Amino acid sequence: MPFTLAFDVYGTLIDTHGVVAQLQALIGDRAQGFSSRWREKQLEYAFRRGLMQNYASFAVCTSQALDYTCHEQGVALSAEQKQQLLQIYKTLPAFDDVKQSLNELQAMGCRLFAFSNGTAEAVDQLLQNAGIRQFFIDIISVDELKSFKPNPAVYSHFLRQSDAKASSAWLISSNPFDVIGSISAGMRSAWVQRSSNAQFDPWGIDPTLKVSSLSQLPQQLAEQTD
Repeated sequence: MPFTLAFDVYGTLIDTHGVVAQLQALIGDRAQGFSSRWREKQLEYAFRRGLMQNYASFAVCTSQALDYTCHEQGVALSAEQKQQLLQIYKTLPAFDDVKQSLNELQAMGCRLFAFSNGTAEAVDQLLQNAGIRQFFIDIISVDELKSFKPNPAVYSHFLRQSDAKASSAWLISSNPFDVIGSISAGMRSAWVQRSSNAQFDPWGIDPTLKVSSLSQLPQQLAEQTD
């Protein structure tokens, strides 16, 4: 049976720091740190809303995290400048290793799905703009459950929607919380360690596979079938 692969989108396929160039034009050399903090708050807001069962879309989390980061770091952006940044978030680029890796995995017979905190519409637009939408059978969004990763229910939702069994389904993610969440829900998972400085949470739950680039994934998954 071919593997079913659930690809996290933001930070795994799509470079969330692709907004840095626009930020540099607005705030200069503070851009990288600002981008990182914005991303941290975006995820924090999703976690908190999921736990509180006080759902708002990932786009709302992103916008509110931008407001917070501006206030925290003393950056005065106009409403128009904020809207420009949020529009760029809809057209972020794919990482350089993505397209070729997806092509190889598809050729291996793997079933590829995008699985995201973002709404299906937002992710579809993002993948289309990045030139990689054609690789995916479907987009499965947590928005359909009005919750966020790593709620166990969203991984069960993925398995139902993709018609996959946990034993043959893999989550592919650069986010340790997502990897741990999927393994806790019975799936297998590959952690994409996109930065050598990235740390995996010491919870005693290890990724099934670890790669530093998606380009390593086809070979490592092929070895899992031996």
